[in-house]
Amino acid sequence: MTRRFRWIAVVIGVLLVLAAGSVVAINLVRDRVDGAIPQADLFGPGESPSASPSMSPSPSPPAGADITGPLNILIVGIDTRESQPGWVPHADAVMILHVAKDLTSAYLTSLPRDLVVEIPAFAPARFGGERSKLTHAMSYGSRVPGSNRADPRQGFQLVATAVSRYTGIARFDAGALITFNGYRKLIDALGGVDLYIDQKVVSIHIQPDGKHRKACGRCEHGYSGPRVTYAKGQAHLVGWQALDYARQRYTAGSDYARQRHQRQLIKAMLVKAAATNLLTDPAALDRIVTALGSTLIVDGRGRQPTEFVYALRNVSPAGITLVGLPGYGLFPGGRYIGEALTGSVQAGYFAALRADRLDAWVTAHPALVNAIRN
Repeated sequence: MTRRFRWIAVVIGVLLVLAAGSVVAINLVRDRVDGAIPQADLFGPGESPSASPSMSPSPSPPAGADITGPLNILIVGIDTRESQPGWVPHADAVMILHVAKDLTSAYLTSLPRDLVVEIPAFAPARFGGERSKLTHAMSYGSRVPGSNRADPRQGFQLVATAVSRYTGIARFDAGALITFNGYRKLIDALGGVDLYIDQKVVSIHIQPDGKHRKACGRCEHGYSGPRVTYAKGQAHLVGWQALDYARQRYTAGSDYARQRHQRQLIKAMLVKAAATNLLTDPAALDRIVTALGSTLIVDGRGRQPTEFVYALRNVSPAGITLVGLPGYGLFPGGRYIGEALTGSVQAGYFAALRADRLDAWVTAHPALVNAIRN
């Protein structure tokens, strides 16, 4: 099963902030956005929603004005093969966005898809629990007893629980489940993205003309034919190129490089969105919102997407720090079982996150900050 890169989650969280915090601008797009983006209970029935806003004297403050930091948002990207019989989703990308208490700066990091964690028992899927790769939490949690159809929204619950136990984050303030559908359209609706490719990347999936390489059971990585190459340097990528570039893990740095490129692409999208005024281009706004509606499902814990848009109005792309946590492969008895993050580093990072002191942690660990040139 190929591993696809889809997540983008919080792109909506700053994507519409191109309104530059204007209350009038956000009101103009509120109904369109909140009505188009699917929303669901991703965290499960045991979780209570965020408190509702208290009544305020007229005039009422903008929706979302009462959201306070710090905030932690879980982003899970899955492969999308719902049309295939027996399809089982995997968590191909797991990211955590931490927004500082002042709601002006944020930190984005990734957990390896093959990170070995304790996956707890999960009654809705009749799963008994085991120590396994994080990606499998989605697979196990998505099982619907008595049905051959998987439910990724249910799987999100188990991923969230496993991530909470690993990181010590007791509660996420919002979540996003990202699928492949519409993702290329989202980037194309932005007019493509400009980013600095930090190393040579050769695709195992796509030809130079954008078509898929031919499947070949005896060939390297299962494909044959010419391969598109992304050369080091500044580049403008359209949807299929950006998606393909950010999926590649058979390259220098393996999955850790892929995680870095995923974060790089998110920031490139935010930079492009921030430079665009969609309020003056209704057609472009409609294309982006439509693409988002087919790409993600959100859970704002009782709050609408545009409430977070307003709350995060002061988070600019420059205020988002990308952090790459180092790790290594686990080979007990010479057999690969997954990945582990460097203990003292990851423990320190998540302790700082829980205390909302990532600014000091990042200053003390400059080598782990992805200095992305966009």
